[in-house]
Amino acid sequence: MIPSGLVDTHCHIDAYDNPLAVLDEASAAGVHVVAVTEDPGRYRLLRTRLGRRAGIDIALGYHPLRAGALAPHDLARFFRLLPQTRWVGEIGLDFSRTGASTRFQQLRVFEAILAEPQLRARPVTVHSRGAEREVISRLAQAQQPAILHWYTGPLGAVDDALAAGLSFSINPAMIKSKKVADLLERLPRDRVLLETDGPYAKHAGRPARPADLTGVLHRLSALWQTSEDQAMARVLTNQQRLFT
Repeated sequence: MIPSGLVDTHCHIDAYDNPLAVLDEASAAGVHVVAVTEDPGRYRLLRTRLGRRAGIDIALGYHPLRAGALAPHDLARFFRLLPQTRWVGEIGLDFSRTGASTRFQQLRVFEAILAEPQLRARPVTVHSRGAEREVISRLAQAQQPAILHWYTGPLGAVDDALAAGLSFSINPAMIKSKKVADLLERLPRDRVLLETDGPYAKHAGRPARPADLTGVLHRLSALWQTSEDQAMARVLTNQQRLFT
């Protein structure tokens, strides 16, 4: 079923102190949550706990910063669990100072996941910190539609991402920055989606929550110089592609 309201396409719901309260607040605000996970074990736990709850999709993930710590059988488990999920995330590459030491393991995992045909039928939310060009290139080669989550890479790579059919998700921490204003100027409006990356992104001095997407939409409408109703209609149309 296609959600009638906004979709938080990237939220670490299991990292909040009180996930159920956050989900209740999201439901009251009419926000549907895509709960990304960092490894197959966390996916199984969260799916067992929340998988039958309305207003949430549990995404199967294999975070790049976990690639060096997980055992080989965890990738096999990822592929076994893939038929159970409608969403995949987060996956990707991280060549920042934090992730540089596991570059080889990350590439092996990411390329193996992208080679899986089942992935094509699922929305995918992708991490790309410090590895933006590599991520975009590999997604393009695999012809894999995806959402670039919290994109902080070079604006010069955006055209390649658009040519590859990629979308970009914007969160409360991003929406106030000058760099994101420049990014949004380059993005066709039909490639823009919303996320919180909560609780890691911040909003008003606290962890961002899915209900905060209404504020992101308000700021987005100002940057687009359009009404909130028009901005809402555009984002809802963009979301619809993810659920069909």
